[in-house]
Amino acid sequence: MALAIPQLPNHEHSDEQLMLCYAKGDSQAFEQLYLKHKGALYRYFVRQLGDQQLAEDLYQETWGRVIRAAANYEVSAKFTTWLYRIAHNLLIDHVRAVKPVDLIASDGDEAELDTFVAGEQDKPDVQWQTAQKSLLLKTCIALLPQVQKEAFILNIEMGFTAAIISDIAGVTLEATKSRIRYAYKSLKDCVSAKWQEAGHE
Repeated sequence: MALAIPQLPNHEHSDEQLMLCYAKGDSQAFEQLYLKHKGALYRYFVRQLGDQQLAEDLYQETWGRVIRAAANYEVSAKFTTWLYRIAHNLLIDHVRAVKPVDLIASDGDEAELDTFVAGEQDKPDVQWQTAQKSLLLKTCIALLPQVQKEAFILNIEMGFTAAIISDIAGVTLEATKSRIRYAYKSLKDCVSAKWQEAGHE
């Protein structure tokens, strides 16, 4: 009869510890990692590609690579940095192989974008303007150059610092800061221009 291995409460496990446990054969450790990161990782692909089926394919391949790399996993960086570096490399490989048509994601999740649209939420006309600007912002994000789009999404939606993003993308900290800065400026100018084009002041 096999002895049950005592499990520590989830909150006592860091991502890195969970990955090391999975490398030793603990499938529950992988399940905890998967459940914790699946939503954000999927959004990472959907936001940049706009194609849910393609995002799903790259998302599944990312987890496949995590599984295949488990035996050789070493804690040289935070697990999230390592995970998104795998995702980043897959995305770059795809962009190089087939330059995708930037489509607007249709997952209906507008919540993260709302933080970019200022306004008083208690007035119906302001609520309408906020919704319209959120849609414009989504359109403008799709128009960003790939490197700026990724930096912006990792920064605003995933909450990663410029230092972590530079590790994920394999570029200098200054280059990463520039990408984020240009992305913010481009989005502000784009939304403003499209808002005026639509006949609004």
